[in-house]
Amino acid sequence: MKTNLPTTQSALVLDTKLDNWETSTGFRKVEIPVPAIDERQNPQDVLSVLIEIRYAGVCGTDRGIWKRSVFQELIFSSLEAEKKTTRIMGHEFMGEVIEAGSQVKNIYGISEGDNVSGDSHVTCGKCFYCRVGEEEVCQDQRILGVSTDGVFAKYIKIPAKNLWQVDVNRIRPEICAILDPFGNAVHACSKVELGGRRIAVLGCGPIGMFTILLANAFGAAKVIAVDTNEANLAMAKKLGAHATFLLSAPAQVSADPELVEEIHKLTYGKGVDVTFEMAGPNSSINNALAVTRSGGDVMLFGLRDGDFVIPSFNKVIVRGLNLHGVIGRQIFQTWQTSQRMLSNEANGIQEKIWDIILKGGEDIVVPLQSYTKELFEKKMEEHPKIILQM
Repeated sequence: MKTNLPTTQSALVLDTKLDNWETSTGFRKVEIPVPAIDERQNPQDVLSVLIEIRYAGVCGTDRGIWKRSVFQELIFSSLEAEKKTTRIMGHEFMGEVIEAGSQVKNIYGISEGDNVSGDSHVTCGKCFYCRVGEEEVCQDQRILGVSTDGVFAKYIKIPAKNLWQVDVNRIRPEICAILDPFGNAVHACSKVELGGRRIAVLGCGPIGMFTILLANAFGAAKVIAVDTNEANLAMAKKLGAHATFLLSAPAQVSADPELVEEIHKLTYGKGVDVTFEMAGPNSSINNALAVTRSGGDVMLFGLRDGDFVIPSFNKVIVRGLNLHGVIGRQIFQTWQTSQRMLSNEANGIQEKIWDIILKGGEDIVVPLQSYTKELFEKKMEEHPKIILQM
């Protein structure tokens, strides 16, 4: 156990009492108590760990909460149930176990001093879905940084069952911190066979970019990247996209006719075999449906709050489209696959993530002590992925 821990620490939070969801943006930097393992006070702490966070990734979900476009109901309802108004943000992390509950080693094989990352979905372990090995759709789960406190702080306490031990000699610690979103892409790419198939990636944020890397590694014949940001498309090209398409400002609902025409040209009039919808807007969903060939597969991953409209919905059925909702990762099968893909030097995935997406660490690593809302907003505008250093 690490001795002489401070009693308080800085954290990035959303305060529902002070931050009006409709008019505010960003997170607050505040002082909070450092958590402790206390098995007498909290019996569940026998299976909990205290982690000293080294790096924490800033996810598209964090950006969505920053802009107040996702998870309002889940954040507010969970805080109301806890009789709190402040939620610690963040769910992507890498750190060191500095204290473990008395049963952690026996049950999970995790010890003090281990380097770990971990899954952001804290599942119940008791419901039907957990019991049949489908924890990613657990109906009684909490999500770090959304419906339970997250990782944007130096010290966090979480259930040991969520941890995955990492070897920083095989995978860089900064990349270990983003195993969670990389796992989203692995999960999406594992839903159907990609070898020899033409695919489109709609939305080239970090998870979309991971998807491009993985699709190539899994043998896709053609990868088409689509985004509204020219810089993201230039990066997608460096990562292996065979073709790119720059969308104008997305429509509210309808598919983009120029995109549909271009993808049909690139696929000899058929449409792509598999589309990964990674952006979330209503129009992007309809773009995905429109550019996928009859009998093809649509991976729905992007998240937005609110109701969506699908014009001519009967075409989804008549054309025999297969829609796949993708949430989280398969715990822990996806993590094992992710580790193997990143550890394999031959595929170049880890190297490209570090050199191209993370720019060798230059300007994308932000020390927590340097945080200001203005600085963070600037970094998020400049880079598809940024990482907090604690």
